[in-house]
Amino acid sequence: MKKFFKNKWVKGILISIGVLLLVGVGFFWWSNESLPTGKEGAEADALANKMMAATNVEAWKETGAVSWNFAGARQHIWDKTRHYAQVTWEGNVVLVDINPQTGIVKQKGKDNKLSDEELVKKAWETWANDSFWLNPVAKLFDPGTHRKLVKRSNGEDALLISYESGGVTPGDSYLWLVDKNGLPYAWKLWVKIIPVGGLEFSWEKWQTLETGFKASAYHHSKLKDLTLTDMKAAKTLTELTGGEDIFAELEKK
Repeated sequence: MKKFFKNKWVKGILISIGVLLLVGVGFFWWSNESLPTGKEGAEADALANKMMAATNVEAWKETGAVSWNFAGARQHIWDKTRHYAQVTWEGNVVLVDINPQTGIVKQKGKDNKLSDEELVKKAWETWANDSFWLNPVAKLFDPGTHRKLVKRSNGEDALLISYESGGVTPGDSYLWLVDKNGLPYAWKLWVKIIPVGGLEFSWEKWQTLETGFKASAYHHSKLKDLTLTDMKAAKTLTELTGGEDIFAELEKK
């Protein structure tokens, strides 16, 4: 055992692991923030409405279908009118009936060891996460949502949103940072999948899609950057796809 630890190669690996652990602990120590306190009521709701106006939520309501690529890894086509989604990743193609969370596996790729049921569940969870990044502002008044106005130290008003239900991880909270027009420029996250509280992602490169609503294409953070590309919107699915109803099989179920 002593010879093992005297090996320079082994020592190098152990030192590297130790450094990574220290960096991780340091990042958590310096970056972790407590969930801020705020006040529910008319002021919070007014800021939420201002954000919805800035991103044109009325146009989002009239949008029947959208498509986008998330983080260069997952392709989505979402029929908002019928609540269907097609999720494509790593060779997998899955059609999902969103509300009952059922669906059809059209093609198996790298996840071919998973059952059809498991693939449908994974596709639904992926859609839930990626569609939330597409337009979470439209969900500010969803059932089970709490809105609180937070007064920041720089004098800005921010909106703290907490979700009691819905999505994959209910209980998550988000602090929206917005400009004077109500357009978000960042948010801070207190979510189950990230151990650091208050991790900030920017909301940049806003695009106005074909139906008129706005979506952010780029999010920067200390951990990683996220991009949304190939974003398209239409009044109907067939308008988006050029006439094809890719969810015809779901309609027959």
